[in-house]
Amino acid sequence: MRLLAVTVSIGAALLVMTATPSYAAGGDAIFKKSCTGCHYTDGPAKEKTIAEQLAKKGPELWYAGSKFQKDWLASWLQNPKPIRPLKYNSLTEKNAADHPKLSAGDAAAITDFLMGLKSSEVKAGVIKPAESAQARNIYAKKAPCGGCHESLVNGKPAGGKSGPSLAGASKRLNPDWIYAYLANIKAFKPVRDMPDFASALNKKDQMSLSAYVATFE
Repeated sequence: MRLLAVTVSIGAALLVMTATPSYAAGGDAIFKKSCTGCHYTDGPAKEKTIAEQLAKKGPELWYAGSKFQKDWLASWLQNPKPIRPLKYNSLTEKNAADHPKLSAGDAAAITDFLMGLKSSEVKAGVIKPAESAQARNIYAKKAPCGGCHESLVNGKPAGGKSGPSLAGASKRLNPDWIYAYLANIKAFKPVRDMPDFASALNKKDQMSLSAYVATFE
């Protein structure tokens, strides 16, 4: 009877071990196994030339914890929808919408891992989402952001397709990251298509524009 009890206990323990979600290994381990073919997380930025940028299959994620909102990221990893209308690093090829879907457990683990990746360039509590006539004018005319980025106009996508869509930015992006990106884009992407607005827009305009984009549904 004692031998039987031990056998049952071992069997139960093995059952628990095999039923344990894969995220028990840690989000970093899952990321290294599944995601490093397209993304890297060890910053700062590695690419120094156009050729190096074009060789990338997906965006860098070494500052993901400063860029994204946690709830959005966990949800998106389980049901990814294209953020870019066009394929990464392409100006002609449509986004295939083929990003792998993750289980809830793996998504939670990778989210925790990515949200721990911060950039010192992003200071918390600087930008509060807000609309203003000044910001709308900057977005539409002075920058103008709509030449490369989509946003929703009367519920429908409008704008350029060469950059990532800004529709849903209010739920996806950290407002403080938007401002840091505009203020010092070279720290995040030394090689890019997007203009450097640090000199084109003064600090007040950068902050106003950041606050405005952070309201986009």
